[in-house]
Amino acid sequence: MSEPVTGGAVLESPAPNAEPHPRSPHPRGYIGSAIGSITGTLPTLFVVAVAGVVGWWGHHSGWKLPKFSELNGNVNAKDDWCEEHNVPLSICVECDPDLLPRPAFREWCKLHGVPECTLCNPELAQLPKTPVVTAADLERAKRALDFTERPGNNSICRSYHRRIQFATARDADKAGIAVEPVWTAPAVEFVSAPGEIGYDQSHVAHLSARSPGTVRKVFKHLGQDVKAGELLALVDAAEVGKAKAELLQAFAGHQLKAETLASIKQSGGAVSGARLREVEATVIEAEIRLSAGCQSLTNLGLHFDEAEIRTLTAEQLKAKLHFLGIPTDVAKSLDAKTATTNLLPLVTPMDGLIVSREMAVGEVVDTTRILFEVVDTRSLWLTFDLKGEDARRVSIGHPVRFKPDNGREELVGKIAWRSSQADPKTRTVKVRADLTDPERKQVANTFGSGRVILREEAEVVSVPNDAVHWEGCCHVVFVRDKDYLKAGSPKVFHVRKVRLGAKDAKNTEIIAGVLPGELVVTKGSGLLLTELLRADLGEGCACCHPK
Repeated sequence: MSEPVTGGAVLESPAPNAEPHPRSPHPRGYIGSAIGSITGTLPTLFVVAVAGVVGWWGHHSGWKLPKFSELNGNVNAKDDWCEEHNVPLSICVECDPDLLPRPAFREWCKLHGVPECTLCNPELAQLPKTPVVTAADLERAKRALDFTERPGNNSICRSYHRRIQFATARDADKAGIAVEPVWTAPAVEFVSAPGEIGYDQSHVAHLSARSPGTVRKVFKHLGQDVKAGELLALVDAAEVGKAKAELLQAFAGHQLKAETLASIKQSGGAVSGARLREVEATVIEAEIRLSAGCQSLTNLGLHFDEAEIRTLTAEQLKAKLHFLGIPTDVAKSLDAKTATTNLLPLVTPMDGLIVSREMAVGEVVDTTRILFEVVDTRSLWLTFDLKGEDARRVSIGHPVRFKPDNGREELVGKIAWRSSQADPKTRTVKVRADLTDPERKQVANTFGSGRVILREEAEVVSVPNDAVHWEGCCHVVFVRDKDYLKAGSPKVFHVRKVRLGAKDAKNTEIIAGVLPGELVVTKGSGLLLTELLRADLGEGCACCHPK
């Protein structure tokens, strides 16, 4: 006996009170079972098919749901937006370059180190008319580049192709964007160093007595101006009297020997030749002693002309030696009968100011003691202590500017000397400049801050420091498009690579990259830099890999 089919098939229910026929099932049971099986698999097939369609559509649409307006076939203003560049897609010059055609491609300027060099291609400047670049402009740029090594730019970087755009000028204003024109201004490059003012040592006289003695009289005092040859003081020095006496003795001996020789020569040969030669030798010895006596006085600062001695008598010589070296007006005030012959005058050799006096009447002094210091205070030395790397850039003739700590006036001079060795302790190198102070306003041995001028230009291209940015491999500024203010023109700022020169607290010299009159972004330029790099964060110098 066969078993009934029960494996998931749908069977008809028997009539009430009817007995099932175990051997002969109803012929329609097999058909119903097949139809039920097919009907049960349809939902699964439908789900699989729908999933496949959704996967295909998502892969090709970036899994972005279409906007309702797109499904309707209607696109409104809110949908016309470039997410990448934050402007309406219909005016985006980056997505549609035809809206603002780019200039013809220019090769990297090897001479100035920037792309699209406005010095070599002035037509690229964002100005209403093409500016004229003169030979003086090119020569100035050459001097700046030859002066020292300048910060460079990456020659393969293409970020200058980017243009930062706003939907409207009002949007730029709301973002805080402000521009200033590129101008020309003086530029100075220098090294700074602390400095000290001191006396010019070639105009300083340290005076001391040339022989030990006692101060007899003082004529000049601290702070007085003196002229060359003026008497400062008298010192009673025994050595002076001794030298004068020896000269008088030598003079007398020379006269005696000379008279003896003259008598022998007048004797008509009555004296032998040997005697004549002997007397001639003694005359020569007397002349030598006379010369030595004059030299002794000269060594004491009392110059005496030997030729003048031969014209004087012994009495005349004695009177002349008594007050030798002492001015006539002072000598008249001294009593020749009671005044000693030991007086040694202390005389200034130059014009100047007495800045030091270390003596008093009656004081015993020696040759090692400085009694007076006379200085021409109109001539000064300015000494700087430079770092080793700065000293290598400084040469004789470089101008200097110095402002003392205790004054407002800036002093100017030129480097006259540079040390050939570094200080063993500080490792700094001393350089010196000559200063003039005709009005004697400066105070020696005072400190201040100075600058050694290495390069100075009367006129260079300059921009505010806020306009210049480092974007990872290059220095850039943002230049406003020349048609920015025209109605309907794109509100665009161009990325311009620049070569930097001198820099101070406010301004930066632009050797190449922009021209005078162009408008660069100052306030808000950081926002433009952020927009320039926004899409490339985390990719290194992605500006070298433009999209």
